[in-house]
Amino acid sequence: MNTPKSDFPLLSRTINGRPIVYLDSAATSQKPQSVIDAMNEFYRSYNANTHRGAYTIAEEATDALETTRRNVARFINSDSPSGVVFTKNVTESINLVARSWGGANLGPQDTVLITEMEHHGNIVPWHIMAAEKGFKLRWIPLDENGRLDLSNLEQLLDGVKLVSISAASNVLGTVNPIRRLADAAHAVDALILADAAQYVPHLQTDVQSSGVDFLCFTGHKMCGPTGVGVLWGRSELLEEMTPFLGGGNMILDVTKNGYLPNELPYKFEAGTLPIAEIIGLGAAVEYLTKTGMQQIKAHEEQLTAYALHALKERCGDDIVIHGPQTPDERIGVLSIAYNNIHPHDLAQVLNEYGVCVRAGHHCAKPLMRVLGVNATTRVSLYLYNDTSDVDTLIEALHAARDLFTPSAN
Repeated sequence: MNTPKSDFPLLSRTINGRPIVYLDSAATSQKPQSVIDAMNEFYRSYNANTHRGAYTIAEEATDALETTRRNVARFINSDSPSGVVFTKNVTESINLVARSWGGANLGPQDTVLITEMEHHGNIVPWHIMAAEKGFKLRWIPLDENGRLDLSNLEQLLDGVKLVSISAASNVLGTVNPIRRLADAAHAVDALILADAAQYVPHLQTDVQSSGVDFLCFTGHKMCGPTGVGVLWGRSELLEEMTPFLGGGNMILDVTKNGYLPNELPYKFEAGTLPIAEIIGLGAAVEYLTKTGMQQIKAHEEQLTAYALHALKERCGDDIVIHGPQTPDERIGVLSIAYNNIHPHDLAQVLNEYGVCVRAGHHCAKPLMRVLGVNATTRVSLYLYNDTSDVDTLIEALHAARDLFTPSAN
């Protein structure tokens, strides 16, 4: 795959006199020039509120926003743009479902099934609603390789009304069997929500063939801007759900006695939307589509295979790589422990070499406890990375080893 780093202006920077090596795309991806240009063009040429005015630039802004909605629907193979709701991010999308669907459908006799690898964004909303509505949370455990242990799935699903699960782990890189889980959930009349923040940027997504009822993803992890995310839901479910926020745009009428909500998807889009960011998301979808999601998958799988092999070969017993050890089971997210160096110390040394990684619990504290660690150093690869980035990472890891354990020389 030929994705030039020159498409991404920030990647031309130097850090501490060295070319930047950006390996933190699981936190946020870099943006191609086309996304930056699309947002600047909006502010420069047709900055106006949407769905409000009959004048030319207001109509242009509305058309650009709704074109993005249609393109996002096509990108994830939704049967209708009305199922695409713009939110701030995945966290807001899950909170919307938890509050609107969960508030109406979950009670003391019910259970929500999540997993030990979830991001806090797919844990805390359910804790909040469980405290309010009295339902129980149940956890799918992990096996020793960071995959879901589904050997007891039938019992895990007993009494479950919703399965809420990461499509791909932001810590382990594990790609989960969403279709299998969707079929199993539906067999017991439960729904399934997929947190696809780490899936949609890397793998072709088809909401129809996946069997999910809700799917959430975010723009800033897929070459788009921060501040815009997507909740996709089956139309019949969204129709039944009450609005999450109240205010302008989400109504058809308001009287002293009440209100009439707008049609889908607008009843969930209260107030002025992040218009420039939505337009930027549209440009990101166009960029990824032009590059080709199958090509992105193949490139990242090859690069992940190279990284797994090179790290093990050149770092030996000094390195632990959490999660599946074969690239076909994971995305390019590698959480590591190296030479007993604290992850934050390691990240600081890597920065001296221009290498950008994430250190911490990655908003997954329950998973950290399962792994028996307080934090990891996370390396995450994307379409603009190549083998030279992995080589620089390993060079910087060796420098950290020599700094903290001088006898290694």
